[in-house]
Amino acid sequence: MQLFSPDLPADSTITAPFVFNGFGCTGDNQSPALGWRDAPADTKSFAVTVYDPDAPTGSGWWHWLVIDIPPSHSELPRGFSQLLHQQHAHQPSPAIRQIRNDYGQPAYGGPCPPVGDRPHRYIFTLFALKVERLDIPDEATAALAGFAIRANSIAQASLTAHFGR
Repeated sequence: MQLFSPDLPADSTITAPFVFNGFGCTGDNQSPALGWRDAPADTKSFAVTVYDPDAPTGSGWWHWLVIDIPPSHSELPRGFSQLLHQQHAHQPSPAIRQIRNDYGQPAYGGPCPPVGDRPHRYIFTLFALKVERLDIPDEATAALAGFAIRANSIAQASLTAHFGR
């Protein structure tokens, strides 16, 4: 299985459209476009996570968790998080769900590492899952979602990009 992004070539530096807007960062906080191919034939759903293992928290930082993506999908377009967030306001139970990130929002939260830190790694991971829907509440923590995703994963693919300030 392969994960790719026209917005974030592997091992690239994340640019302003995808950087957080807040905590001293002035990006546009758009979720980048992601695409994938060659998923296992028995995939019943997908999940996407974005994780910063370099955050000075003792447990990293979850930037985005998208779950219950139907197996018919092979991409998330640029700005998908914002579109899904708006849709959720009008439709309380959309098929695709976003779990609360470590900024406290059920949405994409771009990078915003502390000033002076070496550039952080942002690991974008696509998981092929053996279940159609994860049995977790919409209000689940990122850690609980991560556990459920990994417990039901049959394949995964990642790409890493960097950002520092």
